[in-house]
Amino acid sequence: MGPADSRGHHWAGILFSELAKPTISVSQGTAIEYNEMVNFYCDSKDVNINIHWVFNHHPLELDERKQLSLYGKKLTILKVQREDSGNYQCQARDASLIESSDPTSLIVYYGPDPIKIKLEPGVPSGEEVGVIEGSNVTFWVEIQSHPSPDYAWFFHNDSIPSFTTRNFTIHAVSKEHEGMYRCLVSNRITGLSVQDTLKVRVLERLAKPHIVSPSVNLLENDTVLLTCQTTQEGAQVQWLLRGQLLPSKDMELSAYNKTLVIHRLWRNDTGPYHCEVWNWNSWIRSEPLWLTINYGPHGVNITRGSEYGVVSNIKAELNSILTLQCQAESQPVAEYHWTLAHSTSAHMGGMLTIAALSWEHQGIYNCTALNSLTRLARSTSVLVTVVDPQSSLSAGAIAGTVIGILAVIALSAGLGYFHYIKNVRR
Repeated sequence: MGPADSRGHHWAGILFSELAKPTISVSQGTAIEYNEMVNFYCDSKDVNINIHWVFNHHPLELDERKQLSLYGKKLTILKVQREDSGNYQCQARDASLIESSDPTSLIVYYGPDPIKIKLEPGVPSGEEVGVIEGSNVTFWVEIQSHPSPDYAWFFHNDSIPSFTTRNFTIHAVSKEHEGMYRCLVSNRITGLSVQDTLKVRVLERLAKPHIVSPSVNLLENDTVLLTCQTTQEGAQVQWLLRGQLLPSKDMELSAYNKTLVIHRLWRNDTGPYHCEVWNWNSWIRSEPLWLTINYGPHGVNITRGSEYGVVSNIKAELNSILTLQCQAESQPVAEYHWTLAHSTSAHMGGMLTIAALSWEHQGIYNCTALNSLTRLARSTSVLVTVVDPQSSLSAGAIAGTVIGILAVIALSAGLGYFHYIKNVRR
């Protein structure tokens, strides 16, 4: 009968005994990757139990390299690998209880794996790496090895005793540092060694290029050839106009981009122009070049004083002040020459002012714009009619006079475009 409760009832009980703590042992606590086999043994004083294995606190996953004996008390790892390093435990289990052993560890020595020398800053090109003269450069290797390996660096097969770590730096690299470098990495426990070589080329530091033009004072529609002068042999050259890469329409580059030819120059092609020189991962830009493009005169117009709007005929009162302004699109600024039809008088300058109009001031005024560099001239005319507020002349008579004079203006304007020659100024 089982024990009675407070009411005198008797219960049948089931008594559970504790499991004994299993013990774990290993054939060897260290091993070399791919070369050795390791056995783990689990011993328990209990019978009729199941043995389970735990690796790094997780159930051990079996594969073709991990094998268990008939009753699971022996774990064999064939050709250990680095991922087998860690803590192992065995567990004794029955229907309801689990008891774990203390952990035991396995250390797997491996490496070094194949290496590759890297150089920063450096730009690979085929089988060599280029660095800029005067810069600080660092050699280094990435390595997988346990324990940490020994490093030996060589330059032209001569040992560099001061460099015995995975990286080292050369300050202010020069031509004497150009050549073949080798790194030898050794693991004293696995007995393995690997090495890699790297050919280093020291590049001349780029000097600022310079743009040369036969002339910076040019005419519209001309062709100009710009040359990017640089001391670097084999350097790549590219051109920019207002920060945009060239060439564009009406532009062409020579071989190696050293020269830029611009056809049919337009007034907006003034610049700035730059050329850039590239050598591996380094580049430098020239100072800006501006072109002066001379053009015109075009669009010769006459306005009245400060008023807006082009005029072709003006009525002005007798004894009043009349100011005429002549303007044209021109580079450089045009010279202006005023004449009055049927008069020998002339006036120089863009503005013509008559202080007190008289009847003699009535007529066709011609403005000629002259460009001394393009040697072109263009003219336009305006009809000035002087009226007396007290006059009794009919509107019809005045209109007839104006129409007749306008016909003369039309004929004069048709002959207005001509080449500027020295005789014009006389």
